[in-house]
Amino acid sequence: MKYILVTGGVISGVGKGVIASSFGTLLKSCGLDVTSIKIDPYINIDAGTFSPYEHGEVYVLDDGAEVDLDLGNYERFLDITLHRDNNITTGKIYKLVIEKERTGEYLGKTVQVVPHITNAIQDWVERVAQTPVQGSSKPQVCIVELGGTIGDIEGMPFVEAFRQFQFRVKRENFCVAHVSLVPLPKATGEPKTKPTQSSVRELRGCGLSPDLIVCRSEKPIGLEVKEKISNFCHVGPDQVICIHDLNSIYHVPLLMEQNGVIEYLNDRLQLNIDMSKRTKCLQHWRDLARRTETVRRVVTIAIVGKYTKFTDSYASVVKALQHAALAANRKLELVFIESCQLEEETLQSEPSSYHKEWQKLCESDGILVPGGFGSRGMEGKIRACQWARENRKPLLGICLGLQAAVIEFARNKLGLKDANTTEIDPNTANALVIDMPEHHTGQLGGTMRLGKRTTVFADGPSLIRQLYGNPKTVEERHRHRYEVNPKYVPRLEEQGMRFVGTDEEKTRMEIIELAGHPYFVATQYHPEYLSRPLKPSPPFLGLILASVDRLQQYIQRGCRLSPRQLSDASSDEEEAVAGLAGATKSLYSLKLPKSPRNGLPNGCNGSSSTSDGEGACGGADIPNGHQ
Repeated sequence: MKYILVTGGVISGVGKGVIASSFGTLLKSCGLDVTSIKIDPYINIDAGTFSPYEHGEVYVLDDGAEVDLDLGNYERFLDITLHRDNNITTGKIYKLVIEKERTGEYLGKTVQVVPHITNAIQDWVERVAQTPVQGSSKPQVCIVELGGTIGDIEGMPFVEAFRQFQFRVKRENFCVAHVSLVPLPKATGEPKTKPTQSSVRELRGCGLSPDLIVCRSEKPIGLEVKEKISNFCHVGPDQVICIHDLNSIYHVPLLMEQNGVIEYLNDRLQLNIDMSKRTKCLQHWRDLARRTETVRRVVTIAIVGKYTKFTDSYASVVKALQHAALAANRKLELVFIESCQLEEETLQSEPSSYHKEWQKLCESDGILVPGGFGSRGMEGKIRACQWARENRKPLLGICLGLQAAVIEFARNKLGLKDANTTEIDPNTANALVIDMPEHHTGQLGGTMRLGKRTTVFADGPSLIRQLYGNPKTVEERHRHRYEVNPKYVPRLEEQGMRFVGTDEEKTRMEIIELAGHPYFVATQYHPEYLSRPLKPSPPFLGLILASVDRLQQYIQRGCRLSPRQLSDASSDEEEAVAGLAGATKSLYSLKLPKSPRNGLPNGCNGSSSTSDGEGACGGADIPNGHQ
């Protein structure tokens, strides 16, 4: 087993997760089986109770583990399935050691950080590195990312553990990649290497010498700076890799390959890679990166959420939209709308913000209402669902988004004006959304419906089922505490809301569709967790295609996009033809005066035409107060 430890210096959030994922991508493209471990030095057992503003979204694995969002990067880049033990926290390690002490496994000895905590860390890494993450084959390389920065007090036990670990597994099986920031102050206009030098000195003082130094910077770094880092940090020039800010993260593995990372790791870890086959190693990534650069047509999606001030709160949702947009050959433009800004209270307190947010919503091509917890902003989500339903705007609801859509439909189509969820109003007379059996009010951590579960499609035609390829069942990951009350389902279906997916017992509602709407779909599960760059999630792909008016063509072709449909050029031609047809229609609608020179028969009055945009803000059913 080979190990690559990725550490960070100077600041957190420098991009260790993407760099670690890129190491794995390069090695996997060379035919090696790769696994990943993320170490978070915080004392929490897992990420389940974090606020989205603390660490971004909580990512959910197949086995129900709530983990750091970096594990989502690993799964998307490497197309693997990780497990709860692939995320190590200080809380997990100390819990394990304390439980052993309580059962007498240390035979009365004094339990200390060294050796007991450090040994537990090493044993955990060795054990998890052997666990298959793709099929049944054991991994050959394990990428370990140590969260935080070198020098953080909470990370020191892990640094000491790996200092010992390099001798346990031998030098030829272990290497360190240190990711550091090279700032470019505007006052001087030149890159500064002192922070990196100090960071490497700190790392070496802890007993770990970096084999690779990955320098993150805003702009490309010159050879002179690279040689300076090499001289002062005791590494060769070929061991300094410069990764500047790029248009897309898909370019990162390619830039690392150009810097000779594969050759260096092959030599340093004795990987025995067949270098003659390297030209085909990253072809899929090259194609993907090229498409991100060449796509020209834009699709605008509005995300109506509760945590939009920190975009990492919706990291997987954003990635899934990007995957779907690239598959449809569209450039994704995201508009984040804080759901509370769409509510009546905002109209009274901040009318300017209210109208601005509603204008963004009206001008978008499609709407996505993601998950969340708590009462704040719920009415805004409900109003967004109402506007999408009444104005036939493509909408995808996820988790709380499904619940908002159901409550809105009950209020406005069934006449249940007090319809609500027990999460917000426990005493509501019409509880459309209720607690699940798994939910315990006194304990939040791990008490939700979590992990991969089976959804069974109902008989009959279903748009979302066609997008999945017409299977009988589909498996997706869940993370929620509340669900639709099944006793209201018959009444909702009478009015046109179709529950096309349920659990295996048919008591939990999983998917809804709205009859007669271009694309009004919501899922109780989180389809974004299983989206991959080359395999976009079907609900997200459906939203993008409906937003660019390509969904029906896609369905008619058996859920395949023709090269012509994907082509920007053909789309431009279609727009030109449509524009010419519209102009001709408008011309015929004019009441022209009788003239022998116009060449038109007398009284040529065509039917009046309506602008495409008129359904959005003009003549539409607009929320009260929205102009």
